[in-house]
Amino acid sequence: MSELLRNIDARTKLAGTNKLEILLFFLGVDQRTGRRETYGINVFKVREVMRTPVITAAPDMPPSIEGMVSLRGVLVPVIDLAKYSGITADTPREIMIVTEYNGHTQGFLVEGVDTILRLDWSKMRVPPEMLTAQTGGLVTAVTELEDNRLVMMMDVEKVLSETTNIDNEIMYRGVVTVDKPECTVFYCDDSSVARKQIERTLVAMGVKGVAAVNGRQMWDELDKVAIYAQSMGQPASSIISLILTDIEMPEMDGYILTKKVKSDPRFNGISVVMHSSLSGMSNQKLGLSVGVDEYVPKFEPLRLSETLAKRLGVDTSPVRVA
Repeated sequence: MSELLRNIDARTKLAGTNKLEILLFFLGVDQRTGRRETYGINVFKVREVMRTPVITAAPDMPPSIEGMVSLRGVLVPVIDLAKYSGITADTPREIMIVTEYNGHTQGFLVEGVDTILRLDWSKMRVPPEMLTAQTGGLVTAVTELEDNRLVMMMDVEKVLSETTNIDNEIMYRGVVTVDKPECTVFYCDDSSVARKQIERTLVAMGVKGVAAVNGRQMWDELDKVAIYAQSMGQPASSIISLILTDIEMPEMDGYILTKKVKSDPRFNGISVVMHSSLSGMSNQKLGLSVGVDEYVPKFEPLRLSETLAKRLGVDTSPVRVA
């Protein structure tokens, strides 16, 4: 099944074109609805697809964590996505999708996989607010296939934060404090977990933040601010201190957003920092090629605060004692 994921170089070239490829998968027939829904995950985050190996159960684990497996000598936690999502299905989870985020590797048990679909981010829509509220933000984007099926993109970062220690109080210790309430960071991310982490980091730093759920919404907000600043005879940089953007987002990804910002003279002098769980070197290089000023991985509040502080003109170097 890993042949589905071949030709990674060709897929890497999709970045920056507002296109993506998603792996479609199923979690089984939900006994409550009698339906087998289709879900998706970005191929960039999938390392391999395999038959479910023998899983070693561990004590005192949340219900959705089945245990762990050893993949080429590396212990990998295994999460049952159906159980996590509250889907009651009797079909076995015969397939495991191995994913990697920021160096974290984990296996997701699913009923089966379908195919890899290539599409434009503009075809991915933000789900209705009612659905988002009901699912707690688990579904970040929805697209419609030619056969009228709706594909729901899962916020895997949310799954990881709630089944592991990927977001806890210890992570925020040592966050750099700049105490600059006059500074405003405009940030966008389709993950509710990531937005929460950014908000907590900014509050701890002592700066303001303006959030958006994707690149399109952020661009609309930036455009409004630029028009307002121009009407006041001021540059947009007098209001926008810095732009922090995710890569993967429905409607407009972070690459396209950065291109638009960097090609618009109204935003001259405003730094764009890319904040993503796609930590591969190719993604970082592509970010730099479209004008990103710096790249910082997700789930590292301390590093994020250090990067933002530097871009906001705050000296974070250690004080030397004479």
